[in-house]
Amino acid sequence: MSLSNSRRRAGLVAVLAVAFAAVAAPVDAASITPIASWSMNESRGARTMVDGTGHGLNGSIGREVGTGTTVGGSTGYRFDRLEPDRPPTHPGHIVTVPDHRALDPGDRNFVVAVRLRTVYHFGNIVQKGQATSAGGNFKLQIPSGRVECLFRGSRGSRAVFAKSRINDGRWHSVECERSSEGVTLRIDGRVESRAYGWVGTIDNSYPLTIGGKIDCDQRSVGCDYYAGDIDRIDLGVR
Repeated sequence: MSLSNSRRRAGLVAVLAVAFAAVAAPVDAASITPIASWSMNESRGARTMVDGTGHGLNGSIGREVGTGTTVGGSTGYRFDRLEPDRPPTHPGHIVTVPDHRALDPGDRNFVVAVRLRTVYHFGNIVQKGQATSAGGNFKLQIPSGRVECLFRGSRGSRAVFAKSRINDGRWHSVECERSSEGVTLRIDGRVESRAYGWVGTIDNSYPLTIGGKIDCDQRSVGCDYYAGDIDRIDLGVR
């Protein structure tokens, strides 16, 4: 390779590195009052997901979750691909945080912020409660590579869908907010979608789960296991 080609290639690498760094900006949780903050930077083999707020809302990391995974300078958890709705169940594929009153939206303006990357097109990213849970539920999922955010409460439910796919292998910041006006989805700092209307109170007895459902059998109820990397999750009120 000639010197000029080497310089051009080095320059291209530098440009791509800057571009990737811009895409990989961390979740901006500065505008919310934190409930829980999981930076998900534990070392390989860790089995406790530490809540950085000091509130003690730590999680249990399943043995199939790859901790200490570094991609593009960011360290997070890796969730390997599992065939959708094919038995058996894989309880070790998810992270669980025990039920706590603080994790339920109640009647507050509630924000869920996630930083993730994937090349796949399905799976539940984070949720508390399921479709038939007493007390309602909320969840983020990524059907067809498009993020969906849903809140179901005492007054009904609202779901918002991303207009474009983000299963491009790059890091993306996703924020889902439930307020008295409705539900708002933001991706990489931009408003992606809104659904208006108050859904009411959400308060269930389920644990919070990351990477799939806890109450499933892969037959009548699919576990919707997520495939990809997650670098950080923040819950808060605004």
